[in-house]
Amino acid sequence: MADQKHLSSRAWAELLLLGLIWGASFVSIRIALDTIPVMTSVLHRVFWAMLVLWLVVRFQRLEVPRDPRIWLAFLVMGLLNNAIPFTLMAWGQLYIETGLTSILNAMTAIFGVITAAIFFSDERLTRARAIGVGLGFLGVATAIGLRNFTSFDLQSMAQLAIIAGTISYALAGAWARVTLSQLSPVVAAAGMLTGSTVLILPITLMVDGIPTLVLPPITWAAIAFYALAATAGAYLLYYRILAMAGAGNLMLVTLIIPPVAIVLGTVMRDEALPPHAYIGFAILAFGLLILNRSGPRD
Repeated sequence: MADQKHLSSRAWAELLLLGLIWGASFVSIRIALDTIPVMTSVLHRVFWAMLVLWLVVRFQRLEVPRDPRIWLAFLVMGLLNNAIPFTLMAWGQLYIETGLTSILNAMTAIFGVITAAIFFSDERLTRARAIGVGLGFLGVATAIGLRNFTSFDLQSMAQLAIIAGTISYALAGAWARVTLSQLSPVVAAAGMLTGSTVLILPITLMVDGIPTLVLPPITWAAIAFYALAATAGAYLLYYRILAMAGAGNLMLVTLIIPPVAIVLGTVMRDEALPPHAYIGFAILAFGLLILNRSGPRD
């Protein structure tokens, strides 16, 4: 088992940039939701990002898969990695703060470790990983607050929706490893977004009707950011960092995202989180650092 890759200055810079982009995406999504319904916001996200990534595939002259089994894998990946989590998290953001959404979103890494341990023999749950996972759950429970475990309202449902979205992300990671690892990352991302667009379009038409393009400039700016920068651009940046720094170091981006989202939520949305949310994030962050030091190794 090789040592974990070293984070160069360039890798650190790009990791910080990715954290800033994804942290800001939570606020941009919430801004768009002031004007457009949930499903329409998700359709904008996957559709425009899909177009950009296929243009990149075309520009780089990458081979487009023709095997129907691969396109079926794209469809499942689009469901698990886009359609389900994007929808659940956008809906959840209607009822809880942007910063809290980003904190709960960090559970993706925790569930990713659990999912890998269940499905892959080379990803067993070591003692260190088990401690990291345990701290992750403790951190999220603290961030949610004990009071919310005794009541069940829209806020509680929103928090559960966010957590369900992180489980879907984790399952998507396992699915991608089994079915899409042999493909170019750009082609895999474009195919995945195509699958999610195919799934989300008819649902959006049934639930929201035909989306209008007559939207306020701030809404279009928000859509442009979370679709082009935080989805299409972030996928390209993600895979660049993965190649440079490895999966273990890439996990550190989950520590950058919440502070960015919390600050922007405070400045742009006048949101305020209770003290237990910050304590919960600190515990969760400690768990993520333990996971980062214990693996995966590259």
